[in-house]
Amino acid sequence: MIEVDALHKRYGALRAVDGVAFTVARGEVVALLGPNGAGKSTTIKCITGLVRPSAGAVRLDGFDVVSQGDRAKAALGYVPDRPYLYPKLTGRELVRFIGRLRRVPDAERQAERWLDAFALTEAQNALIETYSHGMRQRLTFVTALLHDPRALVVDEPMVGLDPRAARQVRDLLRRHAERGRAVLLTTHSMDVAEAVADRVLVMHRGTVVAGGSMTELRRAVGRDDADLEAIFLQLTEEAQRSPPPWHDESVA
Repeated sequence: MIEVDALHKRYGALRAVDGVAFTVARGEVVALLGPNGAGKSTTIKCITGLVRPSAGAVRLDGFDVVSQGDRAKAALGYVPDRPYLYPKLTGRELVRFIGRLRRVPDAERQAERWLDAFALTEAQNALIETYSHGMRQRLTFVTALLHDPRALVVDEPMVGLDPRAARQVRDLLRRHAERGRAVLLTTHSMDVAEAVADRVLVMHRGTVVAGGSMTELRRAVGRDDADLEAIFLQLTEEAQRSPPPWHDESVA
């Protein structure tokens, strides 16, 4: 399970994340959407332990990311939007390294399984610096899934993937959740979010302005036939017209 509890992150006077709270249950895929600058990236960085929250808490599989970082991160698989992979290693060497780092039982067999699943077997002995962007993205999924994480966080998963690989990733996210894992993804693709997610959260100006299933979101905007793109635009436009929660009219 992924638990985000009253999360705040400030950079000086800027409140990048302002009281965000949500959970991703076991067996659930949740999509976190928002326009640029909404606070999604900062929220993801707090969840993955890359940024320390100013206040609030994040727990992965019951472990606090700050005070129990090693145990929390052991439960985490993370696919960033801009992965950095050691360019002078081969794909196989990187996967072997991650397997040892994560202490994966039967790591060699798992490596073969995932490299084959993402069509990287033939390229496994080539240096990563020779890989295309799409191949690097697929290799990042291999390293994130190798230890069968109980909490999987995926930031813009379809960037650089061809249609076949993108379909594979959509199916993989659903299957991972169906095995009792929690999956959180951020994406600008409304089609991906609508196809994969059980629930959608919409962020704007550092807060979650709406959340729920497609049925619940349609009810919230009063449009039974709306697709996710229309819902997203309506919710963020309404939030844009309202002053941010830290706005002080006395200094406006």
